Amino acid sequence: MRSRPSVRSRVGLVLAGAAAGRAALGAAGALAATERGHVWRRTNYAGRELTLLGGPALAVAATAAGVLGAPAGLRAATAVVGGVSALVGGYDDLAGARPEQARDKGLAGHLRALRAGRVSAGAVKVAGIGAAGAVAALLTARGRGPGALTDAVLTTGLVAGTANLVNLLDLRPGRAAKVGLLAATATMGGPAGTLVAGPLGATLAVLPADLGEQVMLGDSGANALGALLGLRLAAAPSRRRRAGLLAAITALTLASEKVSFTRVIEATPGLRDLDRLGRRTS
Repeated sequence: MRSRPSVRSRVGLVLAGAAAGRAALGAAGALAATERGHVWRRTNYAGRELTLLGGPALAVAATAAGVLGAPAGLRAATAVVGGVSALVGGYDDLAGARPEQARDKGLAGHLRALRAGRVSAGAVKVAGIGAAGAVAALLTARGRGPGALTDAVLTTGLVAGTANLVNLLDLRPGRAAKVGLLAATATMGGPAGTLVAGPLGATLAVLPADLGEQVMLGDSGANALGALLGLRLAAAPSRRRRAGLLAAITALTLASEKVSFTRVIEATPGLRDLDRLGRRTS
């Protein structure tokens, strides 16, 4: 019988992820200082200039560390969902910043663009992450028949839905990263929990720069982190639990079209305090 991963091995994976995150962040900083890094510069909600290269740094480190720690049956799927989500998220970070795409935000914006005969950068990203989730479902198939089809739908939905939800939270410094840390910590138990140990460490390494408004995760970082967390959720043994998680994620995503998450967080004392923890004062 195969032994369960020890606490020591999980801690080692967290440390490996943190080391990878620091190295990737250093490389991102060097690139940001060059002319080629200028296209990644953005102005955040507070009017401060920062770089989106923190996102690719987190995505690369989290995906590599995720593959390192994932059980054998999940390694290929981990590489696919992390890598593809990072790539299409990075595409959206760059192409989505073009003036003609300014109104193509959210589900309504993507649909409006399609009706106008345009494919928005966000729609490309959604399709890419959905495809990655479907590939992950094939790579982690648990059998055949109607049950297998249900599992495939749940895996695809959890990967794509969690990737999108984490990205929706990336509107204030550290917010998406904090949610990622909480989710990774809560799901690090069990045989599949080693998948998120490395990403947890990578996120810890990038969080100070995110809170300090030196970098932003953007679509590349937030989508990759969310996709890895979604794959971990999809590895839960209970089909009912997976279905419940997907229903909750879908409900939150639909609610985001009508309700401002930032407004809700600011109006809720506990959430507001956690959201502001470690952030720079205006």
